[in-house]
Amino acid sequence: MFDAVIFDLDGTLIDTEALAIRSARAVFARIDIPLDEPLFHSLIGRDLASGDAILRAAYPQLDIDRLKTDLHAGFEAELAAGLPLKPGALDLLDQITQPRALCTSSQRASAHRKLDLAGLAQAFAHVVTREDVVAAKPNPEPYLLTAQLLGVDPARCLVFEDSEAGAAAAMAAGCVVVQIPDIIPTQGVHAHHVAPTLIEGARMAGLI
Repeated sequence: MFDAVIFDLDGTLIDTEALAIRSARAVFARIDIPLDEPLFHSLIGRDLASGDAILRAAYPQLDIDRLKTDLHAGFEAELAAGLPLKPGALDLLDQITQPRALCTSSQRASAHRKLDLAGLAQAFAHVVTREDVVAAKPNPEPYLLTAQLLGVDPARCLVFEDSEAGAAAAMAAGCVVVQIPDIIPTQGVHAHHVAPTLIEGARMAGLI
């Protein structure tokens, strides 16, 4: 049914979104400012430049460069303590016989570090990161490039995503989209299937 399978990384295969929120709570507690969790949820699936603009608009009174440094340090400390995979991730990867690729909004070094920590460094034929494209998700360019590298028509690619931005990018590229919402619930506007887990989403799509 599908010629290739493409995965998002953060919040889809690995549980980094929860780590990011937990570390952000600690940073904001230290500066005695309540964390605007809905605002931080809006950063999910966005690249660094988009996130920077959102933070500067929301906290004009803060030194955003210092804030980003502190957020990054807190997140790295959480990563070093352990990077959990999403339920069913390894099981699903083991069952897939089609070529697999990763399409993430993370920077290249960050993406490969997380893959190493999660034991997934050799799991994908191609890894497309923020540096590989001009326009980030929700623009379709990342998924169009991933399909091109795989040598597969986007319509023959099954994509697993958690965020609205990522699902919108994959849908706009013409892929079949399974959305597994992580922290933020979804109405499934940009997905062909919405599932609670990777395994259930794969079954809905007829992959396994």
